[in-house]
Amino acid sequence: MPPAARRPYRWLVPLMLLLGGACLVLIWVTAALYLQRQAGWMALLAALDVIVVLRLAGMPAGKPRAVLALAVTLLICLTALWGIVATQLGFAMGLTPWDSALKLGLHHGWTLLTLAMTPLDWIALAAAPWLAAWWSR
Repeated sequence: MPPAARRPYRWLVPLMLLLGGACLVLIWVTAALYLQRQAGWMALLAALDVIVVLRLAGMPAGKPRAVLALAVTLLICLTALWGIVATQLGFAMGLTPWDSALKLGLHHGWTLLTLAMTPLDWIALAAAPWLAAWWSR
């Protein structure tokens, strides 16, 4: 009996990216709150997570997978940083994290983020999307 042909399911890739990305954002926010730092190194883990999820979902290698890996890694990083800033500010103001995230303005969030980030955090955040694209091609 021949081995079963591997049929990629188109609906599986977005579902796996959504679930994997949401879990990683929650882990990143929790780690940042526990460490009382932004934990920019988690961006590299986000890139690795996206690469593994895309390969497990059966998406064929090539330029579309590299572009998708870059975009999803960037989205995970931005969502996690927004969640960290919103949660820290929400705790200070007596708000829940989701209420704070909805009320936080872009300029105020950017100001708080630039005050809390270290140069190594910025390097990891800049490198992660490009590494995800390069490793997934």
